[in-house]
This record gives sequence, C-alpha cells and structure tokens, in this order.
Amino acid sequence: MIRRLRRKLILACMVSLALVLAVILGGVNLMSYHKMVTDADAILALLDANGGNFPKNRGAEGTRPDGEPPARKNPFDPGGISPETPYESRFFSVLLDADGQSLQVDTGQVVAVDEAAAVEYAQKVWASGRRSGFLEYYRYLVCEEAQGTLIVFLDCGRSLSTFLSTLLTSVLLALLGLLAVLVLLLILSKHIVRPVAESYEKQKQFITDAGHELKTPMTIIGADADLAEMECGENQWIADIRRQAQRLTRLTNDLIYLSRMEEEQPKLQPIEFPLSDVAEEMAQSFQALAKSQGKELLLQIQPMLSFTGDEKAIRQLLSILLDNALKYSADSAPLKLELEKQGRTILLTVSNPVAQPMEQDKLSHLFDRFYRTDQSRNSETGGYGLGLSIARSIVLAHKGKIRAESPDGMTLTIVVHLPS
Repeated sequence: MIRRLRRKLILACMVSLALVLAVILGGVNLMSYHKMVTDADAILALLDANGGNFPKNRGAEGTRPDGEPPARKNPFDPGGISPETPYESRFFSVLLDADGQSLQVDTGQVVAVDEAAAVEYAQKVWASGRRSGFLEYYRYLVCEEAQGTLIVFLDCGRSLSTFLSTLLTSVLLALLGLLAVLVLLLILSKHIVRPVAESYEKQKQFITDAGHELKTPMTIIGADADLAEMECGENQWIADIRRQAQRLTRLTNDLIYLSRMEEEQPKLQPIEFPLSDVAEEMAQSFQALAKSQGKELLLQIQPMLSFTGDEKAIRQLLSILLDNALKYSADSAPLKLELEKQGRTILLTVSNPVAQPMEQDKLSHLFDRFYRTDQSRNSETGGYGLGLSIARSIVLAHKGKIRAESPDGMTLTIVVHLPS
C-alpha cells in the first residue's frame, strides 16, 4: 500500500505540474502568435488602404499654416507600425479579375517570388474563398478594389521561424523541468511518505502480534468450553461461548491473512489447473446451503477453462464471493455465478438480489476492511466485513481487477477479471 501511495503522490505531482506548465507555456506562446498575426494584419491593412504599397513621405516635415514646424509624429501609430516598417517588410501583391486571372503583379519588394509564383499563390487564395490567413509562410489579405480583387502577401518567414523556435525551446525546457522534478520526487517522496509508512508498519505489526496473542486464549477458551460441557452437559451458554470463540478465531486468522497478502505480498504458487472444474466444485458445495435458505444458485460456467495461478487462493476467492452472495441476498432470491473467457481475460461474476436498495456511492467501499452495508452490523449473518477485502487482495495478487456493480440498485454483482 505504501508503494501505491508513493506512486500516486508522484503521479499527482507530475500531472499537476504538467498541467500548470501547459497552461503557462500555452498562454505565452498563444499570445506571441496572436501578436505576430496582429502586427502582420496591421501592415496588410495599411497596404490595402494604399493600393498595395506603403504611403509615401510618411511623417515628412512641412510647414503649418501658422508658419511653425509640424509636430513630430509618434514613430508608433495605433497599429504599432513604425516609419522603419516599409524598409523591413517584404511583400507582393496580385490584382485578379472576376475570373481569377491576373491583371497586375507587383513583386518589387520581394526577391524570393517571381511573377509566375505570385500569380500561382494568388489563384490558390482566390480558389479557397478565404479573406485572410497563411499560405506557407506568407500572410495574405484579400481586398476588393474597383479594378478587381487585390491580394496582398506579406512575408512572415522570420516571425514564424522565431515563434517556432521559441515554442520548441519552451517545450524542451518544460520537458527538462518535468524530468528534473520527477528525479527530485523519486528522491524526496521516500521521506514524504516515511511517517505514513512507519505508522502503517506499526499498525500491521500490531495486527500480527495481536492475532498471535489472541490465538492462545481462544484455544484455551475453546478447550475449557469442551471441558465445561463434559462436566455440566450441553447448554445454551456453553454453545454461545464456543460459537463466539470460533468467530473471534476466524476474525483473527482473516486479519493476519489480509495483512500478509497486502503488505508482505507472499509469493504465490502458480500452477495450471482446470478453473471450470474448480468453480463448479465450489459452487456445488454451496448448493445445499442455498436450498436450505430457499434460494436457487444458477451456474453458467464455460467448460474446459484453465488458469495459471494459486489454486488454493482461487478456491478461497470463489468461496468468499459465493458466501457473501448467500449472506446478503434477499429471501428466496436466485443467485448466479458466471465464468467465461473474453479475449485474453477470464471473466468471473457473482450476482445476487439485495434485500435493501444498494446506493451507488457505497459500491466503492464494499472492499474496505470491516465495511458492511447493514449499518446495524448484525452478527446473525456471521460476517465482519473482511471477506471482500481478502477477495480483492487475492485478485490483485494475480494481477487482476475486481469491482462491484449495481445498475438497478436491487442487484449486486461482483465482477472479477483475471488475466489468462
């Protein structure tokens, strides 16, 4: 359990950090991309307003009517365009008629594109029907003029290269950061979970020691009850003493077994055995008990199924599931055990109608220690809430999965998946 807790801690930290980095880096790169596109669109809008060229004598000095020199313009206008922009920008434009044929081509401000290539770019944009966007590394804007359709292209290659380089660098740094945090967590998580591990070890040791300490007095109580019965004869009080001593002995043994299965993880003795025959044999042993309670146990077992695992543990698993179904099923209710192979998985299900409606939020707690659906904890059923916990430990030891289902709230189904 401590190892699972440590893995969950590392996973939670890594996922949280990855999400935070994704939001931060995604936001920064998205804003960078938006700024690049906004600046490009502002330049294209200026070119559109001036027939595909930058305005001449932008910011030139003259004289005002009062004879005073003009105020110097802000080098940055509302669109963020400076007087140096015309000398830094590379662009070309193509004027098309209503049929998409070129009327005029201007490639004077670009070297990488000739007139034929410019016309080809323009016709691709005209055929797409879009008003703006990217074509390769050119940002374009479609403008409707009196003479036809003017398509202006702005070379954004340098900006896109810078953006992609920044994006790649940020991703690489984020991955390196995640790797560094993972290494630190692998080192520090041992110290973080150490108090929990020590507490749980003490709890496990207490259960084991208490179990061994209780075995001797339980044996003595059982022997004294037998001697008292020989002296005084059989009576109700002696029978109660013997029954409760046996109950406490079973509880102690189950606690020790559960502690060993979950923490010590004893090595199983896997052998290949006929699972179908074992399931049918275990089910037959419960048929008489079911009939005595006025219940019917239905079997649907696929024949000739074999399984490699600990046969003794699997027998205990079947016994726990069938016993649990009998104890907590409604009166005169049919029980069902199904065993079949689905692909590479063996599916085992045990279902029974419940006496009281099953709440969905309780299903996840059925495998907790000492959890029972009847809050009164009536001892007449003979259970004490460890059976399904032991069943889960057995399934996990075989690398399988177990869960509880109750689609209608009136039937409880325990589903076990075992790897074949």
